[in-house]
Amino acid sequence: MTTVRPLAEPEADPRVKAVFDDIRATRKTDFVNNLWRALAFDPALLEGTWAEVKRLMATPSQLDPLTKELVYIAVSIANGCGYCVHSHTAAARAKGMTHAQHAELMAIVGLAAKTNHLATALQVEVDPVFDAGRA
Repeated sequence: MTTVRPLAEPEADPRVKAVFDDIRATRKTDFVNNLWRALAFDPALLEGTWAEVKRLMATPSQLDPLTKELVYIAVSIANGCGYCVHSHTAAARAKGMTHAQHAELMAIVGLAAKTNHLATALQVEVDPVFDAGRA
């Protein structure tokens, strides 16, 4: 259940329409997902969030598109965001993620969660070689 009532006609606002049009053009689809529709209640928030997503996820950079989606999935799992786990898993599949890659990602996420909890529980001191500030 959403905490904000979706707007009946979000694209009646020219700022929202401009963002939705850019989403469609950038992603080469007519589909605008529910996150963007929910954010339409605040055009400034919608514009800023889309600009950041477009810059980091849809613009060529040092990380390839599939790697970006895999990172997004892992962080979404860690943050407990079911919506983002689903949407970025679908995006990763569209970018070529195989079943084996997904399985390996899940194993790594599980391993990282386990070792993170162990290191936190044991309050393991960071090795000086890992501390860039000490180098």
